[in-house]
Amino acid sequence: MNSERKIIIAIDGYSSSGKSTMARRLASEIGYRYIDSGAMYRAVTLWAMRHGMVSRDGVPDVDAIVKALPQISIDFLVDGQSQLTVLNGEVVEPEIRTLEVSNCVSPVAAIPQVRHALVKMQQDMGKTKGIVMDGRDIGTVVFPDAEMKVFCDASAERRAERRYKELTEKGAGVTYEEVLDNVRTRDRIDETRSEGPLRCA
Repeated sequence: MNSERKIIIAIDGYSSSGKSTMARRLASEIGYRYIDSGAMYRAVTLWAMRHGMVSRDGVPDVDAIVKALPQISIDFLVDGQSQLTVLNGEVVEPEIRTLEVSNCVSPVAAIPQVRHALVKMQQDMGKTKGIVMDGRDIGTVVFPDAEMKVFCDASAERRAERRYKELTEKGAGVTYEEVLDNVRTRDRIDETRSEGPLRCA
């Protein structure tokens, strides 16, 4: 594509609604860079969990996480057809996709300072355009002037089935009920947080 005609494509939607699969395939098809903003929030969550900043019941230590943000660096590495998330130089792709991280990511992602820091990173990544980025607030907050915006949705049950299949295929010992509860909890937090709530642009 002609660099002068490159645009930003923002794909938002609920967890496990297929937006990442759509965004990744679209980016590959048109030769754009794909950026999974959700992976960035998962990486911060994993870092916080590793450093004891999230309680066993998933409550984040907000002050500690905010203070630690300057120590956290996130990037992406393309490996063939896959994109790997890199946290402080370490590939953490498998770890950030676990149900344990999924259970903690929405409360961490709801911290305003975390959102501010990652939105800044995401906007920097899109300065040259030619990207497809998916997440919860890409078309409303990160790139409100994006030339193309898409919103993905599906029932909580359908999304839980999809996520359950993904996890069990990777050998995770989870039940469908656990995944469904996680999906519904994340929906509630994503829709009601004060900073960058999930909504259709």
